[in-house]
Amino acid sequence: MNKAEVQTVSSRADKVLVGIALLLVLVGVVGFSFWSEQPMILRLAVLLGGVAAGLTVAWFSEPGKRFIGFAREAYEETKRVTWPSRDETLKTTGVVFLFVGVMAVFLFVVDKAVEKALYDWVLGWK
Repeated sequence: MNKAEVQTVSSRADKVLVGIALLLVLVGVVGFSFWSEQPMILRLAVLLGGVAAGLTVAWFSEPGKRFIGFAREAYEETKRVTWPSRDETLKTTGVVFLFVGVMAVFLFVVDKAVEKALYDWVLGWK
């Protein structure tokens, strides 16, 4: 076999492995939903088992290794994020609520003005 044929076979095997991995994750999700009458611990075990089996199978494919590496790097990146303090979070939330309140009043006034203009002046309905 030449190099191109080996890559084609490897590519097909990777696609099959990724398909099997996705199928295992789907089985876990469907099992979690399907057995809604079972205890939650059993349902979670089925869900996590499907995800774990899917990740295990995906580990043996090149796209799966890249995805797992990406997920690991993303997790490490979240550790380096500078999260806001409690005081900053409360102040920012207050500003957001104030803005939403001001916009609600503004939109109410605009709505009533358009309603008055349309119904009273344009259509002549009182």
